[in-house]
Amino acid sequence: MADIELFDHQAFLKTVSTMPGVYRMIDRNNKVIYVGKAKNLKNRLASYFRKTGLSTKSLSLVRNINQIEVTSTRTESEALLLENDLIKNLNPRYNILFRDDKSYPYICLTHHKFPRLKVFRGKTDSRKGTFFGPFPSAGSIRYAINHVQRIFQLRNCEDSTMQNRSRACLQYQIKRCTGPCVGHTDEASYARQVEQARLFLQGDSDLLINQQVELMEQCSEQLDFEGAARIRDKIEVLRRATEKQYVTGFNTDIDILACDLQQDACCIQLFMIRNGTSLGNKPFINRVKLDAKPAGLIEAFIMQHYSRHPIPGEIIVSHELPNQELLSSTLSQLANSKIRILNKVREKRRHALENAISNAKQALKSHLLSASHLSKRYQSLIAELQLEQMPDRIECFDISHTMGELTRASCVVFGPEGAIKSEYRSYNIKDIQAGDDYAAMKQVLERRYRKRQHNPELLPDLVLIDGGKGQLRMALDVFESLNLFSVKQNLRVLGVAKGPARKSGYEEIIDENYSILPISMDSPALLLIQQIRDEAHRFAITGHRKARAKRRNSSRLEEIPGIGAKRRQLLLNKFGGLQGVKAAGIEELMQIKGINSETAQVIYDTFHG
Repeated sequence: MADIELFDHQAFLKTVSTMPGVYRMIDRNNKVIYVGKAKNLKNRLASYFRKTGLSTKSLSLVRNINQIEVTSTRTESEALLLENDLIKNLNPRYNILFRDDKSYPYICLTHHKFPRLKVFRGKTDSRKGTFFGPFPSAGSIRYAINHVQRIFQLRNCEDSTMQNRSRACLQYQIKRCTGPCVGHTDEASYARQVEQARLFLQGDSDLLINQQVELMEQCSEQLDFEGAARIRDKIEVLRRATEKQYVTGFNTDIDILACDLQQDACCIQLFMIRNGTSLGNKPFINRVKLDAKPAGLIEAFIMQHYSRHPIPGEIIVSHELPNQELLSSTLSQLANSKIRILNKVREKRRHALENAISNAKQALKSHLLSASHLSKRYQSLIAELQLEQMPDRIECFDISHTMGELTRASCVVFGPEGAIKSEYRSYNIKDIQAGDDYAAMKQVLERRYRKRQHNPELLPDLVLIDGGKGQLRMALDVFESLNLFSVKQNLRVLGVAKGPARKSGYEEIIDENYSILPISMDSPALLLIQQIRDEAHRFAITGHRKARAKRRNSSRLEEIPGIGAKRRQLLLNKFGGLQGVKAAGIEELMQIKGINSETAQVIYDTFHG
């Protein structure tokens, strides 16, 4: 605590006012290491120097303080804006900075005789073209442009290229452009393409589809059946694209922010919706340098992000924010319009928020499992389990069923580079009492290792069993009976139980002596074990659901007289599953070999009678 004594905080606090403001903590090298804001400067700064209650990370910050500078402001909103500017300009070591220096891209339709479709970054100017967006990532805008080109066939070439062409390019050959450069389309026809693309990009897909339906009917009345067929195909493509793009129930600009926090990393997942159209999402992953909560991280992100990017009328957040009203008021000042920040939402907004939360968790999980982090986790695993060397192969088993129906077992395999998905295996469990997880675990382990018991190079170094002492005892009995511990001297088998809280992060790791290993909740080794167990759980559930769906699909078709195994397979393959068969009309069913009009009528009546 010697460094704290160098800074006379008691004398300093006597000079600090109770006004709102911003404080800057400076180290002995005269470098700002932390910037914060406060509604009451005196109370906030005094909290750093209390004798108890500070975390290890906060103590590290305090030990490095040599000087503190404060700036009083008239309002808390001014303090919030000043804090944000200082963090961006000074980049203090202990502050979290969500870096996103690039401006968001827009789709631009230029104001030419034959408008060009292009990606645009920077300040939008209506004199340069019509802009759609912004899009949160390059991937999402490429996806949108790909659809627009494929459906509406607008050019994307440079003006100089278009003016100097003597024959149509490859884009024309693959039907992604109508070839205005060499006169394959006239100005009026191309203008109709541009108007259709504009409707699609601004979210008026229903109006566009209705227009196309009217055109198709006109072509049919004029006996232009080829033209009607082309429009029909275009309508189908539009419907499929709209299903992926459109978010029903929203008629305003909305951003959705979800935060997930694990160990020393956090992920803010941003979803952007404009005019009811989903423009995609983008994860912001960062290292957390001081103790933080998701709500505080979201607040920091909101100020840093929207000081550089357009602010939507509504922001939905995954956690209730302590300064929600202050943030809303400050953003409203920046945007010169009313900005709402919501946490408690219902119906479609709640579903969209749940999707963002799920994406945040998955993005952070993928980041934490990346190669750059795996080495640290494996080293921690060696220390926690007291292994002689890094395990080259870890296998984990899990059981899944629905009240004993269609029991499936999964085996996932991990190595130093992460998941080895080509080695994953799924097992049908048969001839056991329904719901007997112990018998299911015994069967899958015997089937897995009986053929490998004489080949130590095929055996894993570490086996994880999803379950408590009962499942672990069954696994050890199997390994003893197969003499695997003699075949591979350093083989370890551990149970992964949910623990008394039955929450992620509270797992209990049980060793071969049925003792709970003292692994701390924030240990990288425990995170690795959790991730492997979760992957085994996911793979088991996926296999079980596929088996259940297959049985239900087949059983419904098996009830239909005259439909044998071969025709059932033809139907499922042709229509992509039972849902496709349900949606098929009688004429479509009759296209299947061996199905006449009477049989097609019976199939149709089975699902619609």
